[in-house]
Amino acid sequence: MRYYFFNQVHHLKKYLEILKLKKVMVYDKDKLTEKITEIEINTNKSLSDLNLDFFFDYNIFPSKILIFKSQWSDENREMKVGDTIVQQIFIPPVQSFSQKIIFGVRIKEIINDDQRKGFSYETLEGHVEKGISTFIFEEINQKIKFRIHTFSILGNILTKILGSIFTIPYQTYCTRQALKNVKRQVEVQ
Repeated sequence: MRYYFFNQVHHLKKYLEILKLKKVMVYDKDKLTEKITEIEINTNKSLSDLNLDFFFDYNIFPSKILIFKSQWSDENREMKVGDTIVQQIFIPPVQSFSQKIIFGVRIKEIINDDQRKGFSYETLEGHVEKGISTFIFEEINQKIKFRIHTFSILGNILTKILGSIFTIPYQTYCTRQALKNVKRQVEVQ
C-alpha cells in the first residue's frame, strides 16, 4: 500500500508491474467477516442479452472513489484468472482533494453460467483489506440482481485502528456506490 497526495493515474502501469509480483494475502475464510449486498436491476432483458463488457472491464466503482489499471487491459485482451488489478482509491471520494492510496487485487475466478456471470478477486499483500470479493449478476425467476459478496477483515494496523470510526463506514459507502453505478450502466442499455 502506498499513499500519495497527487493522483497517480499516469503511474498505474508502473504499480501494476510491481503488484504482479506480489502474493495474495494469506487468509482463513472461516475467520473472515461475510458481507452480502445486492441491488435489483430493472430491465426487460435476460442476463444473456445484457452487454456486460463494462463489468468485465472492471468499471464497477465510480471514478470519484476508485480508478484502476487491469493487467488484461494493459495486455489488450479479456480478463483471465490470475490477472492483477492496481487500484487507486480516493479518501474522501474526490479526485482532486483527497488522499490517494494504491494497492492491488488478483482475479481468482471467472463465473460464466447461463444464470450467473461475474468474477472474484483476492487482495494482494499490502491491501487495506484481507480476503476475497465476488461481483456477480444472477438471474432468478426472470429477475436480475447484482451482488457483491465479500469475506474480509481489515488488512493492516492503520485500518484496524480506524475501523469502526472510518474504514467500515467508508467501505459501506463505496459498496453502495458500486451497486448504484453498475445498476445505472445496465439499465441504460
